[in-house]
Amino acid sequence: MLANILWSIIAGAIVGVLARLLLKGRQDVSLPVTIGIGIVGALVGNFLAQALGVESTKGVDWIRHALQVGVAMAGLAAFGAIRGRQA
Repeated sequence: MLANILWSIIAGAIVGVLARLLLKGRQDVSLPVTIGIGIVGALVGNFLAQALGVESTKGVDWIRHALQVGVAMAGLAAFGAIRGRQA
């Protein structure tokens, strides 16, 4: 259980940071929020990969990882848009 939580945090941090690097422009988002959005992106990306039947392939699961980062990018963009409206 603790290992799963720790892995989710590490994977979420990686997914969140990759998403931030791939988004154009400056994101005024803190690191904890980036990690949180990355965790959600990783979980939703896994769900989508499972629904599409590509969650486990031979070698590196590039499609699953692309879905994870894509969902995190959308999450970061949505967070920035919502936060921008409130400022």
